[in-house]
Amino acid sequence: MTPQDHATAAADLIRAEKTGQQIGLLSLRYPEMGMDDAYAIQNALYQAKLAEGRKVIGWKIGLTSKAMQSALGIDIPDSGILFDDMLFQSGAEIPKGRFIQPRMEAEIAFVMKAPLGGAEVTRADVLAATDYVTPAIEILDTRILRADPATGQTRKVFDTISDNAANAGIVLGTQQHSPDQVDLRWVGAMVFRNGEIEETGLGAGVLNDPAESVVWLARRMSQYGQKIEAGQVILSGSFIRPVECPSGAQIIADYGSFGTVSVDFA
Repeated sequence: MTPQDHATAAADLIRAEKTGQQIGLLSLRYPEMGMDDAYAIQNALYQAKLAEGRKVIGWKIGLTSKAMQSALGIDIPDSGILFDDMLFQSGAEIPKGRFIQPRMEAEIAFVMKAPLGGAEVTRADVLAATDYVTPAIEILDTRILRADPATGQTRKVFDTISDNAANAGIVLGTQQHSPDQVDLRWVGAMVFRNGEIEETGLGAGVLNDPAESVVWLARRMSQYGQKIEAGQVILSGSFIRPVECPSGAQIIADYGSFGTVSVDFA
């Protein structure tokens, strides 16, 4: 793909987000595309959003479970960018039509108090740079069709990464915990939709330890001359499968003593 191809794909994704009209699979339009192309499209999208006045508030990490990696035929996580217009508080109602096909995942969020970067970042570095951890819901959306209607081909990881790793929103809980006072591997959640249990999971599903997910992100960013900044929010990755959130869905993620997060979809 050429730089113009990257810019065109990013512009199409932004238009899809604004109009609610999904575009076709980029992996079909550009069959030669690879991982570098996908992140180049994401970067073009990032630059376009900055030009519109958006601000970066953090990063998301996806594909951290072996089940999801196996399903997509990859062996590494992916990442996306959190913007200021994505942030919702627990208990918020999402306006009808805000998203195209919203889904949610339960995650542990790290809120940073110090910068974090470098190829040699360790788990201890992550804990030292973290202000607190809190329960969170990630809202996923797709500006790309999940499957091509003509061929039946489903999205590839390149499509997802190009589409900002499918990120659309983040809902933070109010409970704050010191990261070195909680064994995040054993932090679990029960996820309810309209009062019915949909999913359960444990933090250990995220690379065996959600802090290791942040290690991966910091090291990957260092390859591009980037770093995690103080004050940013890091979504460490989901430990449940995505739950569909159609209009009228009331979502509660109950993390027990770790806290509760909720969001409604009008």
